[in-house]
Amino acid sequence: MAFATGGSFPPSLVPSQRRQTLSGNYLNWADGTSDFAQQYLPELYEQEVERYGNRTLSGFLRMVGAEMPMTSDQVIWSEQNRLHVAYNQVACTGANQLTVTLTAPATIAAVKVNQTILVSDNATGLITQKAIVTNVALGVITATPYDTAAFSVAIQALAGASDLSLFVYGSEWEKGSSDAATVSITPGFQEYSNSPIILRDKYQVNGSDASQIGWVEVATEDGTSGYLWYLKAESETRLRFEDYMEMAMVEGELAGHAFTPGSWTAGNVLKGTEGLFAAITARGNVYNGFAGAAAPGSGAMADFDAILNQLDKQGAIEENMLFLSRQTALDFDDMIAAMAGGGYASTASASYGLFDNEEEMALNFGFSGFRRGSYDFYKTDWKYLNDASTRGMSSAIDGVLVPAGTSTVYDQMLGQNIRRPFLHVRYRASETEDRRYKNWITGSVGGAYTDGVDAMTVHFLSERCLVTQAANNFVLFQTV
Repeated sequence: MAFATGGSFPPSLVPSQRRQTLSGNYLNWADGTSDFAQQYLPELYEQEVERYGNRTLSGFLRMVGAEMPMTSDQVIWSEQNRLHVAYNQVACTGANQLTVTLTAPATIAAVKVNQTILVSDNATGLITQKAIVTNVALGVITATPYDTAAFSVAIQALAGASDLSLFVYGSEWEKGSSDAATVSITPGFQEYSNSPIILRDKYQVNGSDASQIGWVEVATEDGTSGYLWYLKAESETRLRFEDYMEMAMVEGELAGHAFTPGSWTAGNVLKGTEGLFAAITARGNVYNGFAGAAAPGSGAMADFDAILNQLDKQGAIEENMLFLSRQTALDFDDMIAAMAGGGYASTASASYGLFDNEEEMALNFGFSGFRRGSYDFYKTDWKYLNDASTRGMSSAIDGVLVPAGTSTVYDQMLGQNIRRPFLHVRYRASETEDRRYKNWITGSVGGAYTDGVDAMTVHFLSERCLVTQAANNFVLFQTV
C-alpha cells in the first residue's frame, strides 16, 4: 500500500531552505477555514462609537402633559363655547336687513329683538355701524342703525355671504316694556372624542445566539451592558417602541374611510386616533412661514405679534411652551436679540412661574424664557423635529406652541373634580389589566419556560390615545 499523501510531510506544510516568514507558513484568518492558530491579533476597540449620541426621541409628552387610565374604547370631553354672541358669516341683503349664514346646529335665536349690535366688515374691520334689532326670522335679522334710517352705503355694498361680522353688545328697552320678546338662550354643547389605538412590537432571539458572546461590548441608552449582542438588539427594540408610543400620539390620524387591512380579522375596521398635529390642524391655530425669508430677526417680530393677537382672541393663557425645530429656534433667538438691542436677550425677563420661578430649573430642563406683552414663553429645541430619521426628513412642521395651563374636569374614576393639563395621554387600564406599557417574555430561553420554542420572544404592547383639550390655544408652525 502507498501513503495517501505521497510522503512523510502533510501536504499543507512545505519546507523552506531558509528561516523566514512566508505566506505558506501560517494559516489565513480570512480564508474561510476554522483558524485559531493566528497569533497576530488586531487591536480591538470593544465599545461601539456613539456617533449619533442619544438616539431616543421621547420626552415631549412627559414635559407638557400627564398619563391617566381609562376603561373604555372612547374618551369624550366637552369644551365651553364663547360667552358672547357673534357671527362672522353675515351679508347685508337690504337697507335694514342682515342675512346670517348658519352652520348646523347653530341657531340665530341667540340674537334677540331690542338687542344692540355692532356690524363691521371682515376685510379691514374699519367699516362699522351700530344698530338695534327690530325683528329676527330664520337666518335674517332686521335692524335699524342709530345714526341713519338704513345701513350705510359701504355696509350695503358688502352683500357677500362672508363680507360682514356682527356681535351683540347690549340692549335698549322702552319704559314699561314687557319681556315678551325676550328669548332665553341655552348654551350649546361642544363635544369632542378620541379613541385609543393598540401599538405592538416584539424581539426574538434563538437559544444559540442568546448564549454566544461577542467581542463588541454592548452599551446602550438605557444602561444595558455586556458582551451578549442580543442584549443590544432587545434594548434597541424597547427604546424604539417607547419612542413609537409618543410619536403615534403626535402624528396619529383618524381614518377617513372604513376598511380592513389585509392582515386583520374581517370586521375589525381601521379607525386611527387623533394626534397632536391633527388636532391643532382641525381645531387650533396653524401659522405658515414664521419669519419667512426676511433677514434674521427682522420678520419674526411682526409674525410673533400676529400670533399674540390670535392668542388674545382665544384663552389668553399667560404661560406657553415652544417646542421648535432648529431653524425656527434660531429665528426666535434672532427675534429676542433684536428685542435686546442686538445682544441676546436675557432670560430674566420671564417670570418662570411654570418652574417655581427658578430660572436655573428652567435652564436645566433645556428651556429659555422671554416675555412679550402679557405672555411668558419658554423655548426649547424639539429633537423629534430635527432628527434625520423622523421629522428631520421633512420641513413641513417648524414647531408647536403648547399652553401650560390646566382645565378642571370631573374624573369618573376618582369621583371628583381634578385639574388636568390641556394635553394628556389616556391609556386602557382596570384593576386586573394595565395596558399603559406591557412587556412580557415567552419561549424557553432567558428564564422563560412557556412553550417548546428554542427562542426568547420579548413582547411590547400599549393601548393609548391623546386628549388635546382647548386646541384653540395651541399654535402649529408650518412651512409655506
